[in-house]
Amino acid sequence: MQFESSRTAEQGEPPTVGTLAIVGRPNVGKSTLFNRLVGSRRAIVGDEPGITRDRIYGDVEWIGKKFRVVDTGGIVPDDPRLIPAEIFRQARVALEEADVIVLVVDGRTELASPDIDLARLLLRTGKPLLLAVNKADTPQLEPYAQEFRRLGIKELFPISAENGNGIAELLEHVLSVMPDREATIEEAPPSREESAPEIGEEEAEVQRETRVAIIGRPNVGKSTLLNALTGSARAIVSPIAGTTRDAVDELIERDGREYRFIDTAGIRRKGKTELTAEKLSVVMARKHLEGADVALMLIDAVEGVTASDATIAGYAHESGRSVIIVINKWDLVTDKRTDGKPPAERSVYEEQVRRHLKFLSYAPVLFVSATTGRNLAKVFSTLELVARERRKRIGTGQMNRFLAKVDFERASVPVAKRVKILYMTQAGVSPPTFILFTDRAVKLHFSYQRFLENQIRAAFGFVGTPIWIKNRARNDNK
Repeated sequence: MQFESSRTAEQGEPPTVGTLAIVGRPNVGKSTLFNRLVGSRRAIVGDEPGITRDRIYGDVEWIGKKFRVVDTGGIVPDDPRLIPAEIFRQARVALEEADVIVLVVDGRTELASPDIDLARLLLRTGKPLLLAVNKADTPQLEPYAQEFRRLGIKELFPISAENGNGIAELLEHVLSVMPDREATIEEAPPSREESAPEIGEEEAEVQRETRVAIIGRPNVGKSTLLNALTGSARAIVSPIAGTTRDAVDELIERDGREYRFIDTAGIRRKGKTELTAEKLSVVMARKHLEGADVALMLIDAVEGVTASDATIAGYAHESGRSVIIVINKWDLVTDKRTDGKPPAERSVYEEQVRRHLKFLSYAPVLFVSATTGRNLAKVFSTLELVARERRKRIGTGQMNRFLAKVDFERASVPVAKRVKILYMTQAGVSPPTFILFTDRAVKLHFSYQRFLENQIRAAFGFVGTPIWIKNRARNDNK
């Protein structure tokens, strides 16, 4: 059974009518139910308890109506430890937002005191509350679900999030108790045909939303930066490396532009992760990076650029994402330095960063403090610039006038590898992609390509974005 996600819905989709929160103690199948509803592997699922920590959002369309669903971390009331307490705080935010709540319990285990405590807490909210007894994979198991009526929740539904049993009945009841409120229809983004610029002019393609992935090693301040940029406590922050496992996203509007920030799990090298959940987090982080427009590459100012930083930055570069290098915790190496060393100089530090990340020569470098808010306004202005540059399109006529002025004799290319460029056109944006039509079918020498890229940047900018150059023989119709 599949449900249509709003990410793939066409223009004219129904407006959102409310929000459903999925809650429960750890490892009862909340994320499996969430993934079943949104129709994709949006949340990480595994056998280890406590995998989901932050709030994860998605959209569901069912019988002509659409509603938002939020997956929360496993709740254990009154747990004094830091991470469970933060999970509980995140879940409470979800409960406040919710119009309907579904408490998920494991139908294959006995009723436990955390279930009873959580049910009491949810009943006190006064919101419509449904009980989903999960893992009732066969009809023979459904009678055992009645044991959970002791929780005092009137509406009980035996379900199997894994194979879809009972989901339709649950959704029908969710919509029947969803408060009847007038939904506002959001303005649909323009179609690609309507927004595409005319060839022959330099123009940036318009896009309603810029997707920004916050990437980096564990514990460099990604979640703190997300919270600071969005003005919320959206992501769990703690000194424990690897706190973020799912990708947490938040949509905000600033100066008439929309940015969807995605806080990804800290990316580690293969072989450096132990738990299955951490390994899945790394895979999902790279997946979400590839779905972004711009990557904020976070580097810990105290530790400097490491080999792992270079590896992660390489992922962003190779995938064609635009990149902004963000040196976080800058306050700790300047005015708050406690190691006895003199305050770091910005120009010297940037030179070191450039030396270690030569392949990101096009990426702007920002020095910020996510904790104090220092220089965060610069992040937004740079994001706007880089997003615009990423979608810039140069007309074919203008491109070839530029080409006629380039002195290719300055490119240090072996004679056997030289080609004559007949003309050049921009074939695409995001990232900017150029096609060279040459006199013979040989692979463009890397020195030739690097020289041409530098000339393109000098003439047209393309700040923050990689440039892809492909060549094709003039008589090659492929």
